[in-house]
Amino acid sequence: MGAIGTTTFRNFVGGEWVEAASGETFETTNPATGEVLGTFPRSSAEDVDRAVAAANEAFADWRLVPAPKRGEVLLRFAALLTERKDELTQLMTREMGKVLAEAGGDVQEAIDMCVYMAGEGRRLYGHTTPSELRDKFNMSVRMPIGVVGAVTPWNFPIAIPSWKLAPALVCGNTVVLKPAEDTPLLAERFVEVLVEAGLPPGVVNVVHGFGEEAGAALVAHPDVPVITFTGSRDTGVAVTKAAADRLKHVHLELGGKNAIIVMDDADLDLAVDGIVWSAFGTSGQRCTAASRVIAHERVYDELSGRLVRAAEAMQVGAGWEESTDLGPVINREALERIHAYTSIGRDEGARLLTGGEPARGNGLDNGFFYRPTIFADVEPEMRIAQEEIFGPTTALIRVGSFDEAIRVANGIEFGLSSSIFTRDVNRAFRAMRDLVAGITYVNAGTTGAEVHLPFGGTKQTGNGHREAGQAALDVFTEWKSIYVDYSGKLQRAQIDNVEHPAP
Repeated sequence: MGAIGTTTFRNFVGGEWVEAASGETFETTNPATGEVLGTFPRSSAEDVDRAVAAANEAFADWRLVPAPKRGEVLLRFAALLTERKDELTQLMTREMGKVLAEAGGDVQEAIDMCVYMAGEGRRLYGHTTPSELRDKFNMSVRMPIGVVGAVTPWNFPIAIPSWKLAPALVCGNTVVLKPAEDTPLLAERFVEVLVEAGLPPGVVNVVHGFGEEAGAALVAHPDVPVITFTGSRDTGVAVTKAAADRLKHVHLELGGKNAIIVMDDADLDLAVDGIVWSAFGTSGQRCTAASRVIAHERVYDELSGRLVRAAEAMQVGAGWEESTDLGPVINREALERIHAYTSIGRDEGARLLTGGEPARGNGLDNGFFYRPTIFADVEPEMRIAQEEIFGPTTALIRVGSFDEAIRVANGIEFGLSSSIFTRDVNRAFRAMRDLVAGITYVNAGTTGAEVHLPFGGTKQTGNGHREAGQAALDVFTEWKSIYVDYSGKLQRAQIDNVEHPAP
């Protein structure tokens, strides 16, 4: 078993900790230091088969557990997460790299989500409607679907599993979780606490490993009717294709290229705070990160100067240090990709105002640190203004009017989050209407979603489903319409309801 205090961990299948069938392993490391934190099983299709079989077996009973009782498990889980919040926060700073405040917020999001979804155990609302016939009762109810395959990313290693597992479980489904290979230790702790909360064996199973191996096998498995995936657009397309032959339910939460609009009447102090938090929080490794700033020409220069000063004042370092503002990015591949975009921006003719290089010295040489980076004179069609960088880089774009700002904000393939800073209520409401995104903030940055509202995006950001709020229930349930005829005779709906035609 992967118990606390050990460095070798296993999969969790049918309530037992088991090795990968192949015996192969991989390591998880600290992105700030390179320290090895644990060794995990490198799972294959054989391991996925075992986990899915366990989940299928558990589904037969779990779906019959009253939904309020399923919710009580989530409520106990939330209480345990609250007790372990400091421990999980510290672990997250070491395995994923977030600074302390952000890591604590990640855990708190999971707590909030589980409390919210525990309440859905006493709701799970359907509808009742009048029948068009006498002595007949109509209603609709939500039904669980079966085994959910959840493939989660590393950037919110506690929060995002909760976004997927909490609604799936309260609806009566069972789960096979394939967590990101960069943060398996946090997933291990997540499931250990969930089991401690009283979850029956087989209801949640974990297979560690790589996307092209364990993840692909889970997506393609014939006994997994629901796939929920958070990751890149390209991988999301591959998931959709792999699931298509069996008409699986597929929920995708993909990329973003989010913009903050700063109008000429904006509170610039507030705007700077919002931009810095949204662009550089989590080292820019959020799908809601503000990687574009669209500024009115009357405030463009002043805003640029303020942002540079704020960025250069940020302390880069290990996430567990209280003084750190910006932790490491997740791995070397990410560091190299982010730096490649700096070269792309320069080659395109954008002007680098600050950053644009890995951070070295002062104990940073063994980690993957990148300085907060700001480009100016960016044209809307440049690659750094169109493609998701997923790092601490933002692009400043000058516009001459509100209408131009909206056009530029919408002129990308993604549509996740959006923001506008303005004191004009008319502009604010037009932006709320006209920005093509799943989320719009007014006088706030592009991050900070709350669990009781739907989370997700338009266009290439996903496939129309949402996480969080009651909208999440639609991913993990099927609607069933029920008709109860107590007339004692056959009534043939539209054939027999014409005896009293409308005037």
